[in-house]
Amino acid sequence: MTTPAVSNRDLPHPAREEIRLEGVLHALSDPMRLRIVRELATVGMELSCSHFDLPVTKSTTTHHFRVLRESGVIRQIYRGTAKMNGLRADDLDVLFPGLLDALLDAAGRQAARLGEGRA
Repeated sequence: MTTPAVSNRDLPHPAREEIRLEGVLHALSDPMRLRIVRELATVGMELSCSHFDLPVTKSTTTHHFRVLRESGVIRQIYRGTAKMNGLRADDLDVLFPGLLDALLDAAGRQAARLGEGRA
């Protein structure tokens, strides 16, 4: 059961035990979402939505963050007027040991091979 939103500024997130492997893999199968997750993993701290400069519309960016949140890959919380995003690495590592590290490593090697740097 998804954690209910308490107010209009609280966002629903799946509890750890609700996170499903197929949902995580689906969320990370999109290049833009993988890019967001790679950035969060590299920085190692929460980042606001406005930090990410994605080559898509604002509504598409919002969709990508929602998919990541609803799959349990990220946690989004409001801090003042900013919506902050943090990687749920601890939850993912408990449920799927080594998966996130393997995916991030593979994505990094692919980006280097394709000359994409950190993109």
